[in-house]
Amino acid sequence: MRTLTGFCLALAVALPASAQRPEALWYTRGEESVKAFLEHADQISIVSPQSFTLDSNGVISGSVDPRIVATARSKGVKLVPLVMNPGFDQPSIHRVLTVPSARLRALQSLVAMCRDHALDGIQFDIENFHVRDKDAFTSFARDAAPLVRAAGCTLSAAVVPRTGEDRGPTSYHRWIWDNWRGGFDYKALAESLDFISYMTYAQHTGGSPPGPVAGFPWMEECLRYVLSLGVPPEKISLGIAGYSDWWYPVYDSAGGSRVRGSDISYTRGMEILAAAGVTPTWDDVQKSPYAAWDEKGVFQYVWLEDARAFTAKLDLVRKYGLRGYSVWKLGDEDPKTWALIK
Repeated sequence: MRTLTGFCLALAVALPASAQRPEALWYTRGEESVKAFLEHADQISIVSPQSFTLDSNGVISGSVDPRIVATARSKGVKLVPLVMNPGFDQPSIHRVLTVPSARLRALQSLVAMCRDHALDGIQFDIENFHVRDKDAFTSFARDAAPLVRAAGCTLSAAVVPRTGEDRGPTSYHRWIWDNWRGGFDYKALAESLDFISYMTYAQHTGGSPPGPVAGFPWMEECLRYVLSLGVPPEKISLGIAGYSDWWYPVYDSAGGSRVRGSDISYTRGMEILAAAGVTPTWDDVQKSPYAAWDEKGVFQYVWLEDARAFTAKLDLVRKYGLRGYSVWKLGDEDPKTWALIK
């Protein structure tokens, strides 16, 4: 036993840290996220607050909650906040990417942000830009990377996933391709950046029909596609959903009657099911629990992301030898998740 124990210890020392434990990036937004970070910082590698915005003139504004900063420093957690186009506004980011003066100011603002806030890194959370701006975004990231690194920061990007290059069969598929999924050149971005957070969540959203937040087959198909392009696994942080979704009927004079979904925490999801007297069912294909029930003649739906779902999807990180995982977002997760991943 002593010989075996010694061998195991030697192996642990010899293996790189990434082989022992995947890099754990968790996003924060709001007070519940801050509280969750303060409680679980010792199980987090990178904390990424969604706290900075890039306006149409290339000016960055925002700040990080001082409690997050202090805890990250004391616990050795890397501080890598997000820079987003506010409201994921498409005209605003189009101007930044295509107007030289705004583009230059944005590059300068990134350097100043890194320097002034003493950050470990910056992550782009640039979404809802049209596929026509694909090359412009790639070029912007390529130019930003050496400038940010010279200021002492890493640079990464959260990217919307896809399963291939087909725009899809319906107007919904084509809309989400043109404005959300199709604009990322994964291979080129991975070559320029330190890594990409591959947002394999939001398979279904508030504006889609009910379905799993991030079904296992869809996640794996997205992952296989990006790897097939030659993106190195050590440059991929797999997106894992911490939140759940609830779909319910709504009506207003502008949009009429329809089903609407909302992102909710796991705890809130269980409260909704308890009030309805419903027990969720585990879907062993999607690797998520779900429930559907009749509420005065109209069905409501909940797809949960619980600790079992989290660990099932975490297996993809190990199976494909990925860098780690990126979770949206702290405070929404099943509390049991922390014990299972510890």
